[in-house]
Parts: sequence; C-alpha cells; structure tokens
Amino acid sequence: MVGVSIAWQLQKRGYQVTLVDRRQPGRETSFGNAGIIQREAVRPYPFPRDMKTILSVLPNRRVDIRYRPAGMVNAASPLLSYWHHSSSRLYKKIVPEYASLIQLCLDAHAPMIEAAGAEHLVRKEGWLEIYRTPEKLAKRVKEAEEARELYGVQFTVLDREALSEKEPQLGNKIIGAIHWLDPWTVADPGGLVAAYAASFEAMGGQLVQADITGITQQNDRWKVTTSAESFEAEQVVMALGPWAGQWMKPLGYHFPTFVKRGYHMHYATQPTAKLNYWLMDAEIGYLLAPMNAGVRLTTGAELDRLESPADEEQLGAAEKVARTIFPLGERKDSAAWKGARPCLPDMKPVIGPAPRHPGLWLAFGHGHQGFTLGPATGQLLADMMENKPTAIDMAPFRADRF
Repeated sequence: MVGVSIAWQLQKRGYQVTLVDRRQPGRETSFGNAGIIQREAVRPYPFPRDMKTILSVLPNRRVDIRYRPAGMVNAASPLLSYWHHSSSRLYKKIVPEYASLIQLCLDAHAPMIEAAGAEHLVRKEGWLEIYRTPEKLAKRVKEAEEARELYGVQFTVLDREALSEKEPQLGNKIIGAIHWLDPWTVADPGGLVAAYAASFEAMGGQLVQADITGITQQNDRWKVTTSAESFEAEQVVMALGPWAGQWMKPLGYHFPTFVKRGYHMHYATQPTAKLNYWLMDAEIGYLLAPMNAGVRLTTGAELDRLESPADEEQLGAAEKVARTIFPLGERKDSAAWKGARPCLPDMKPVIGPAPRHPGLWLAFGHGHQGFTLGPATGQLLADMMENKPTAIDMAPFRADRF
C-alpha cells in the first residue's frame, strides 16, 4: 500500500515513475491485514509496561501477543528501545505526532478510491470493538472520549441490546461495544492495493515485477538492478516495508527495525449466520472481518524473525475463542497466511529524504497502519520531493532521528 500510493501520487503529479515489486501489488503485507482504514487509531500500540501484563505474556499462551525466544534475542536492542519509548513521558509526546498522520488518512484515500473505481470494495459504516467486562469497556470509553476531544474521533457506545441489533449472532459473553464511526472498511484489502496500482498504470506508470538485486548511486543518478533489467533514475523511493532495514545497511544506514508478524485465515459461516461488521474482540486480541473471501480472522502480534517458519498455534488459539462468540464454519484456506508488520521503536514511520544520499527517499516503518497510512504517506512524500509545504510537520518522521 505504501509503495503503490507513493508511485500513484508522483505519477499523478507528472513524474515518470517505475514501480518495482517482487510480487504483484497487494500480495505482501497489505494483503493480509484487517482491511480497516483506521481514522480512530490516533494512538500507536505501546510496549506493555505494567508488570501484570508482562507476567501474563511470559507463559506465551496469549492470543494477542506471542513470541519466540530466538526472535526476541535477534531484536533485543530495538525491542528494548520500543519499551523505553512506551514510557508515559515519551508516549505522551509521540501520540499527537502519530495522530497528525492518522488524521489525514480518509482524505488521502478518497481520491484514490474514486480514481481506481474501487468504491465497491469500501464500506463507510465503521467497525465494532467488543468487550466482555464493564470495567474494561468503561476504561476504553474514557480513552475514546479523550480522542474525540483532541482529534475529532467519532464513536457511540453500545450496550448489549443495541449491539445485538447490529450483530444478532454474537455469543452472550459480550456485554457491549464501542462503534467507531469514522473508519472505512475494505472487503478485499489486497484488491484495493491492486486497484490503486491499476490506476497508476492507467496514468502511464510502469509496473515491473522482479526481485531487486542492487541499488547504487552513480554521480547524481541512481541505478536499480533487478532480476529482469536495470533502471537509472534521478530519484529513488525505498518503500520496502519489513525488508527496508536490511536493504538500507549496504548504504550505511542502520535503522532499529523489527517486525510484528501476524496470521489470517478465512472461514465459512454456519447456515443462516451472517457477520455484519468488522469485530475486534478487544480483551482477547483478534479480529473477525466479513471479507469477500469469507470471514477473515486476523491474529495479534508475534515477535519473531521476519523469515522464521510459520507457527499456527496463535491462530488456533484465536479461532478457538472466536467460535465461542460467533458461529464460524469450516476453514476456507489450505494454510494460514503469514505476514510481517514493519516496526520502529518510537512507533512512527520514517518518511523523508535519506540523510546522506541526495535523491534517495525513504518511507517505511508504519507498524500496524501501513494500509491506513499509505496514501497520506504518498501525498506527504511527494510534497517533500517537490519542496512544497506539507499538511503536517514532518520533523517527527525524519530519518536522522535514529
């Protein structure tokens, strides 16, 4: 989503853009997400700081977060920095910076959806964050009220009766919900990215499916070598998601990147059952979404190395709980999909110029919100490349902050 959105913006502004991807657009991280353009997500996910939560994670049986010791050791330094940035003092500073980016998401997606003819994929009815205990719902409502006051986030609180009107099949363990009203939901996230890419090509952009094998600077030009051919360009944008950190090292940059892996599976529903809204079981940590391909269950985070083999235990644990609140049918996929969210310790992406290489631009590290923030990132980066004023202050996202 991030790379396609940047390419789309630049092509629309009159640049001649070549977009290089090893797979068809929309088949990597942007394929596997929850399919929500999350205007309400003004707070990034912090690392747990309270001892009760940390102790509950240690047995490694939770649905919302799992870890593998080797992965934790491999990412020890950035994870420690993530823990540090999640302190109340630093987090309070990060939230308004992060929120400034989130607030742009709907206005940035809207013209791309229209240009791509993708309105049929998008619903503008919000989504439901469901709760099992009154205390945790009340705590979340207070956070929502603060987000409404500071950032214009709109929501309603649903008791069990009101929730049952929207989702009649929900199990009786659910006592209420927050209905986030602003977000848009997408029935085929990968399909939306593909539609944006097709719109990019319709404007004259070139799409090349190939593995990148090298990126070098030659005087004031850049050479990008792929498995198919080589390209020369005045400017290069590196929007390589979870692979960005390793690709930046040969150029002398050592960003503290790490990944939060995630899984999804599609399900049929039991006869007469229908899921109407995207549902997040907030106290457990998984999400159900009525996608075109079936009801998609997405897991929370798995802390491990990017290329480690899949481990479907977390998905299985989420499925077991999900079946107690909604009548899921059989699995529709032969194996779980696995992807990785590209993360940085201060929970904010890098968007802007590379500090030591003129003509090289960076856009990565969007964590849980690459699908939401791709078009906004495209607008902001294109403005920076054209030396135009940006809609928000870009200093919090500069690359040299590390």
